[in-house]
Amino acid sequence: MNIVIKEVGSKADIKKFVKFPFSLYKCTPNWVPPIISDEIKSLMPQYNPAFKHCKAKFWIAIQDKKVVGRIGAIINFDYNKKVNQNIGRFTRFECIENFDIAQQLFSTAEGWLKEQGMDIVMGPLGFNNLDHQGMLIEGFDHLPSIASEYHMPYYKEFCEKLGYSKEIDWVEFRLTVETIPDKALKMNELIKQRHKLKVLTFSKTKELLPYGHKIFHVLNAAFSDLFSVVAFDDEMIQYFVNRYIKLLNPKFVKLVENENHQIIAFIIGLPSLSEAFQKANGKLFPFGFWHIMKALKHPKVVDLMLTGIEPSYQSKGVSAILITELQKTMLEHGVQYAETTGIFETNHEAINHWKSYKHIQHKRKRCFKKLLK
Repeated sequence: MNIVIKEVGSKADIKKFVKFPFSLYKCTPNWVPPIISDEIKSLMPQYNPAFKHCKAKFWIAIQDKKVVGRIGAIINFDYNKKVNQNIGRFTRFECIENFDIAQQLFSTAEGWLKEQGMDIVMGPLGFNNLDHQGMLIEGFDHLPSIASEYHMPYYKEFCEKLGYSKEIDWVEFRLTVETIPDKALKMNELIKQRHKLKVLTFSKTKELLPYGHKIFHVLNAAFSDLFSVVAFDDEMIQYFVNRYIKLLNPKFVKLVENENHQIIAFIIGLPSLSEAFQKANGKLFPFGFWHIMKALKHPKVVDLMLTGIEPSYQSKGVSAILITELQKTMLEHGVQYAETTGIFETNHEAINHWKSYKHIQHKRKRCFKKLLK
């Protein structure tokens, strides 16, 4: 049957692009669907300020009048300027198990990137490091967090057959939440006293909201040298504050300030919303919002969404303060497990830290790379 690759143009096309995974994964128990309205808006320049720094195109593959695949291509000009390379990104690839369809989708995306003067293509990567990134290659029998990814096992083979090779991997851990040893609690207090640090805790969202921009400024400093990362400007920060801060349970967010009342570190835990998102099935109303609010209040699993520490404080034990303070709250609420989101396999300090807990390393995501000829 003929395959037609259609560029996404209208809002109707965007909806088809966003909704395709719902049919692809409908019999896959560990896929976590996104909120459809959020995904649609993320692909529209009038809603997503990332388009001010990026150029993007999206395509769907149609066979017998049905969508059977999709792909996007992104150029992040700020990141390319930072690394002084012409790098294009493929993003949001999904496809039925048909290599010919995958080949045509990738050929279309790569062709457009070459037309734009790109020398390299990497992916899956999104508009920025808080957008979709990485392809799941291990851990298909585990439920991902809403900040992670789930993919079909055959995608890795497709990418390799198309000439892609590994650029870097992210690994994820599942930690068992256990009682904090007295020695760790004493060390926690000593570190705070030694460096004159104070932990800020919250019980209501309105208490946390004034710190939203400060959290992202710490994130910019802490992540500045990481792969695929470019600093967020004030408009992007406000976009993420509006999109995410109100979704958090503030009790699972911990900030650290120094003696000058400057925020120098944060950790954001989020009661797992994966099962709630599955029940919502892409829609907040009429019942999706209720499932999400219920999950926020009674967690058994907490996802460790983001951790950031100002570089000048990164070797002073602040990471131990953050996880110890969050662990106290998790124990108070009967949380049994914590899920890390992706950690670069090269971040040996963080990996060794999590390995000091009872854990399994259960998921791995990959960024692929290919030279454009």
